[in-house]
Amino acid sequence: MLAALGSFGTALADEPASGHSRVYAFDALPVTYSSGGAATRPVMKGKLPTGEAVELHETTLAPGQMPHPAHRHVHTEFMLIREGSLEFILDGKSERLGPGGVAYAASGELHGLKNVGTTPANYFVIAIGSDPSSANSSK
Repeated sequence: MLAALGSFGTALADEPASGHSRVYAFDALPVTYSSGGAATRPVMKGKLPTGEAVELHETTLAPGQMPHPAHRHVHTEFMLIREGSLEFILDGKSERLGPGGVAYAASGELHGLKNVGTTPANYFVIAIGSDPSSANSSK
């Protein structure tokens, strides 16, 4: 999957996208851990050659945990579920998603994720638009 996403840009972490395609090996991605039990691997962040701001990261979330409280931000997010069972919370309503499911959070809408399964959940977040560097912060 990461190889397919190489066409989104070329930046790892905070480097600007340069317009050249590439792949991102999972075991080469740096890992950060949150107090909420999430292990996050930043893949890329920057501007695409076509002008869109984009940020992509992969997260593994422990059972019963949320990466952070529900929040809003200016950019748009797509959350692609790879494994596990997640609850997508949108404006106070929730829906369960499993492997292959996709959640969409439009700009400005209150949203969050919670692992409602008994095993770790793994998902990718693609943030597009204004201020994608704050994909994990409340606004």
